[in-house]
Amino acid sequence: MTEHVSPEEALIFVMVMASAVDNAMAERELARIGQLIDILPVFSAYDKQTLIATSQRCAAILSGPEGLEIALETVRDALPKRLYDTAYALAVEIAAVDLAIRPEEFRLLRLLRDRLDLDALTCAALERSASARYRSL
Repeated sequence: MTEHVSPEEALIFVMVMASAVDNAMAERELARIGQLIDILPVFSAYDKQTLIATSQRCAAILSGPEGLEIALETVRDALPKRLYDTAYALAVEIAAVDLAIRPEEFRLLRLLRDRLDLDALTCAALERSASARYRSL
C-alpha cells in the first residue's frame, strides 16, 4: 500500500508515467511537465519545490512488483472523477511533446483510459487536440 497521494501528485504521477514509459525521460517532456504545473489552475495549490520528491515517489512505485498497476490504481484512487479526463489529457500532452507517440505510450494511454473508465470519444478528442497543438508548418 502506498502512502497518501494528493490529486495534484496523482496528476504528476500520470505525467511522469507518460514520460518514463519508454524508459527515457526526454528533456522536452520534463520541461513540459514543469510548464504545465506552472500554468494550469489544477496545480495552483501545488508546491513545485516538491516536484522532484513526487517524481521519485512515482518512480519508486513503478520500479516495484506490479508497479504500473499499482501506480494506475494510486492515480485512480487519488483523483476525484471529475479530474479523470484531466489526467488523460496530461498523459496525452506529455506523450505528444516529442511529436511521435511510441507503442509503449499508446499502451499506457489505453491502460489509463480503461482504469479511469473514460469513453473513447472523449479520449479521441483529447488526443486530437494534442496533435493539433504540436503540429508545425
